Amino acid sequence: MSTATGDEIRAGSVLPARREPVTLTTDDGLALVGELATPVHGNPVGTLVCVHPLPTHGGMMDSHVLRKAAWRLPALAGVAVLRFNTRGTTSAAGTSGGTFDEARGEGRDLAAAIDFVRERGLPDPWLLGWSFGTDVVLKHGDRDPVVGALLLSPPVRFTSSAELASWSGSSRALVALVPELDDYLRPDEARTRFAEVPHAEVIAVEGAKHLWVGETYVRIVLDEITRRINPEAAPLPTTWSAHDASVQGAMEKWSEL
Repeated sequence: MSTATGDEIRAGSVLPARREPVTLTTDDGLALVGELATPVHGNPVGTLVCVHPLPTHGGMMDSHVLRKAAWRLPALAGVAVLRFNTRGTTSAAGTSGGTFDEARGEGRDLAAAIDFVRERGLPDPWLLGWSFGTDVVLKHGDRDPVVGALLLSPPVRFTSSAELASWSGSSRALVALVPELDDYLRPDEARTRFAEVPHAEVIAVEGAKHLWVGETYVRIVLDEITRRINPEAAPLPTTWSAHDASVQGAMEKWSEL
C-alpha cells in the first residue's frame, strides 16, 4: 500500500541492512547460530542483543518481535541487532550446540554474545530479553559493557529474589514492558516484584498479551527500544519513502526472501 509519504511498513516488511550469519562460541565450547544486522551506511549508534523466549515452547532467534527488530532498527534507528539461538535451539538458520539448561548454561550463551559485541567494537549494548530471555538477562546480564536491559513480558520464573535484588546495586538501566493481559506476570504484580530494584521502570502496555501479536504492539516495543538506544529516532516512522529507498535500498517483503 502506498501513501503520500511512502510505503507502509507492515508485519512482513524487511528494510535494508547488512545481514551477516555469525557463530558465537561459548566458554564451554558450544557453537551458537546467530545473525548480526547493521546499518547499510555508517556505524551503528547502539547495539541490541536479543535473547529469545522459551525454546521448549517454540522460542528462537526468529521469534517475531526479535525478527522485526532486526528487520527495521538498523534502517530506521541506526541500531545494530544481534540475534542468536541459545543452546539446543533451532531456527531456519540452524541449530545451536548443547541442550536447554533452564537459564543456567544460557548465561554462558549470553556471555558469548556480549563478548562478540566487544570484539566487534559494537557500541553501547542493550540487552533485550523476551519471556524466558528476561530470566537469562536478569540472572546473567549485569556485566560490562552492557548499558541497560529491556525486559519484554518478564515471568520472573527462573530468577531468584536474590538475583533480582542484585540489580538494585547496578548502574545499568532496567526497563520492563509488561502486557496488561499477560499470562504470567501482569503490571500490578510486576511493580511489586520489581520494587526491590528502585531504579527499575515498569511500563504497563494496555491491551497487550504475552506474545505481543499485532503490529500495534510490535511498534510499541520497537519505539521503546529506540527511545533507550537512540532517542532522536523515536518514534519510528511507519512508512518507507522513496528518499529512504534511494539512500538505503528498497523495502522487501519477507515472503519474497
